[in-house]
Amino acid sequence: MERIVECVPNFSEGRNQAIIEAIAKAIREVDGVMLLDIDAGKATNRTVYTFVGEPEPVLEAAFRAIRTAAELIDMSQHKGEHPRIGAADVCPFVPLAGVSMEECVRLAHLLARRVGEELGIPVYLYEEAATRPERKSLAEIRRGEYEGLREKLQDPQWRPDYGPAEFNPKTGATVIGAREFLIAYNVNLNTRDKRLAHEIALTLRETGRAKRDAQGNILRDETGNPIREPGRLRAVRAVGWYIEEYGCAQVSMNLMNWRITPPHVAFEEVCREAERLGLRVTGSEVVGLIPLEPVLEAGRHFLRKQGKSAGAPEAELVRLAVRSLGLNDVAPFDPSQKILEYRIRKPENLLRSRPLDRFVDLVSMDSPTPGGGSVAALAGALAGALGAMVANLTVGKKGYEPYWSQMDSVAVEAQRLKDRLLRSVDDDTQAFERVMSAYGLPKGTEEEKARREGAIEEAMKGAALVPLRVLRDAAELVRILAPVARFGNSSAVSDAGVAASMALACAQGAYWNVAINLTNLRDKDWACEREQEAAQLLEQIRAAHDEIQSVIRERLTRTD
Repeated sequence: MERIVECVPNFSEGRNQAIIEAIAKAIREVDGVMLLDIDAGKATNRTVYTFVGEPEPVLEAAFRAIRTAAELIDMSQHKGEHPRIGAADVCPFVPLAGVSMEECVRLAHLLARRVGEELGIPVYLYEEAATRPERKSLAEIRRGEYEGLREKLQDPQWRPDYGPAEFNPKTGATVIGAREFLIAYNVNLNTRDKRLAHEIALTLRETGRAKRDAQGNILRDETGNPIREPGRLRAVRAVGWYIEEYGCAQVSMNLMNWRITPPHVAFEEVCREAERLGLRVTGSEVVGLIPLEPVLEAGRHFLRKQGKSAGAPEAELVRLAVRSLGLNDVAPFDPSQKILEYRIRKPENLLRSRPLDRFVDLVSMDSPTPGGGSVAALAGALAGALGAMVANLTVGKKGYEPYWSQMDSVAVEAQRLKDRLLRSVDDDTQAFERVMSAYGLPKGTEEEKARREGAIEEAMKGAALVPLRVLRDAAELVRILAPVARFGNSSAVSDAGVAASMALACAQGAYWNVAINLTNLRDKDWACEREQEAAQLLEQIRAAHDEIQSVIRERLTRTD
C-alpha cells in the first residue's frame, strides 16, 4: 500500500506573490512531494498550501517551506483578518493512506525539533501531537495572537515545546501538529456586517458563547471562569468576518471532523440562522482541498430533499453538491482541482475511460490484456449499474412507499460497488503487467535469480488478490440485488434478473482468474486459503443467483 501523508501549512502572507511563490518553490523542489493546492487570501493575508507524499519527503518539504517563510515574512508588519501567531502560523500532518496517526505525531515532533533548533523559532505542538491537554486546541495556543506572544512566552505555563522561549518579532511562533482531515469551509452572507456573521458563528460553533445575565454581564462559575452555552454543531470551530475582496461577510468554519458535522449540515444550519436574522446565504467556499466523500454525501442529501433516490453516479452527485452549496459563489470551484482524490489521481491511460467499442476491440486482439479478469470486473460493474437503476426506478414510485428507504440505500451501495468494480477493470490489467515485468527481470546470477523468483511470487499473489476482491464485491452485489428482485419496480424486474446474471458471470470469471494465478505459487498454504475462500464465495453467489431467478420468475408469472 502507498504511504501518503498530507501536510497543510498556513503562512501569514496572502498578498505578496513573490513570497507566496518562493514558499511554493521550496515545496516543489523536494523529490517525491506533490504540491496540490495554493489558496491565497488578500483580506486574511494568509496562504494555505496543500501537499502530499511519503512521510520523509513531506517532512523535508515542510521544513524548507517554514525556513523560507522565516526568511521572507516579517510579522511585525503583518495585518490580516485571520487569527495568527507567526509567519509559519500552523503546520499539521494528516494521515491519508498507509500511515498511522502515531507516525504523523512522530513527524510533528521531528519537524518541531528541527524548526526550534535550526531556525530558532518557538514551536508549540497541538491536536494529536500536543504535550499538554490545554495545548490540544489551536485556538487556545493562538489566544492573544502575535501581538500577545511576547507576554505569553514569559509565562512558564506557555514555554514552547521546542525552540527558545524568546520573542522573535520577525517570525513569531509556529504551531505544528497531527490531526484528522480538516475542511476549511466558509459560508457567504448577503451582508457586509461582520457582527451578524459572528453572531451565527457563536450560535453554531461547538464551544458556543459565554452566558450573560439580563444586563449583558458574563456569568462566571465559582472559580471565575465564564459559564459557556454550547453551540449547535459538534467538531466545528467558527468565527464571523468581512472579506473585502468578496464584498460580503462570511461564517468561517473549520470542520474538525466532517464525519460528525459534514459541510452540507453546516451549510443548512447557517441558512437557518441567517433567515432568523433576516439574512440570506448566497453560497459557500472551500479553502484548500476537500475529500470526495463529503461532497458525495452533500449530493445525496440534496437529492433526498427532492424526494429522489440518492443512488446517483459520482459525477452527478458532485455536480449537484457544487450547485446546491453554491461553491462557485465567490471563486470558481473546479472539482478536478479542489477534490483531494482527483488531485492525487495519477494521469493514466485507463481502460475504463475508453469508448465501449474500443475496449471490446482491445479485448479481441492478440494481447493478454485486457483479458478475462477485466471483463469479469466489467460484468460486475454492469450488474451494479442495473441494480442501481431498478432501485432508482422504485424510489418515489407510487405503490412502493414501504420500500423507498430500502431501495435508496441499495442504490447508493450499488453505485459504490459499480465504481469499485470499474476500478478493478484496470487493476486486473495492471496486476498482470506487474507479473510480466517480474518475469522480465534479469536471471544471470544466483542472486538475480532469487530476486526474480521473489518478485514473481509477490506479483502472482497480487494478481490473485485483484479477482478475489472482485469475487467479494460480487457477493455483496447479489446480497443487495435480492431485495431489488423481490420489492423493486415490477416494470423493471427483468433488469434485476439481468443484473443477477451479470453478477454470476462476474463471479465465475473472477474465480477462474484467482485459480490460474494460484497455480504456480510456492507458498501453498497461502494459495490454499485463497482458493478455499474463492470457492466458498462462488457457491454463495450461485445460490443467491438461483434464489433471485426464482423470485423474478414468480413475479413475472404472478397475476393480479
